[in-house]
Amino acid sequence: MKKLILFIIVISLLAACGSDEGNATEEKKELVLGGTIPYSDMLEEGVKPYLEEKGYTVTIKEFNDYVQPNKALDNGSLDANLFQHLVYMEAFAEENDMELSSVITVPTAPIGIYSNSYDSLEDIEEGSTVAVANDPTNLARGLTVLRDNGLIEFSEDVDPLKASEKDITSNPLNLKFEPVEAAQLPRTLDSVDVAAINGNFAISAGIDLTTALARDELPENIINRVVVNTENIDDQYVADIKEAVESDHFKEVIDEQFQGFHRPDWMNE
Repeated sequence: MKKLILFIIVISLLAACGSDEGNATEEKKELVLGGTIPYSDMLEEGVKPYLEEKGYTVTIKEFNDYVQPNKALDNGSLDANLFQHLVYMEAFAEENDMELSSVITVPTAPIGIYSNSYDSLEDIEEGSTVAVANDPTNLARGLTVLRDNGLIEFSEDVDPLKASEKDITSNPLNLKFEPVEAAQLPRTLDSVDVAAINGNFAISAGIDLTTALARDELPENIINRVVVNTENIDDQYVADIKEAVESDHFKEVIDEQFQGFHRPDWMNE
């Protein structure tokens, strides 16, 4: 009987050891990070070198739309992405039944007011045509820049992230608005007087962000961020990505290559 009990104990211990080994996971050392321009460049220059020094093998994948980076994250072909702000992330996750989490905010290209016709906002003449984005979020941001600089007004009870042309209560210069797909806004500069252009599309078109007549001041939920699947938020590689963004190397890259970007509060502390 004693031998039988001893045998059972030994078998139980072996089973427990085997179970522990089966539950153990190797630390992830090969990462695929994705982003749209210019954030793919930010990953390439500011994040990848730091992670490689920590022993990771890092591949940066560039996307040209705002849908595929999250789908790639969801299907496991990306480990993290960088291209979206919190409002977009939460709406996309809800609509597509995903669990996404923000890791850390990064310097973000602001929407700017650009013109080939005028050198300052004060020069804008009555009846000028203004090209704005035709999607709700970027339209609202473009209108808010115009409002903040005294060119239009809308009601105080209007959410700045949801403002549209119908919310404009005062338009002293009788500006005429032309909705255009956001990616096409840089091309309108030769045919309109003023355009409210997303920073990433301005950069893609070779426009210097510092030449904007005005730029938006981004609230925290409109600042772009590194995003991962929620199930991975506590993984070591996620902590290391955050550490890379907080590093002196990342800040040096931002100073040298991403001038005119709006910096999150944590970078100014």
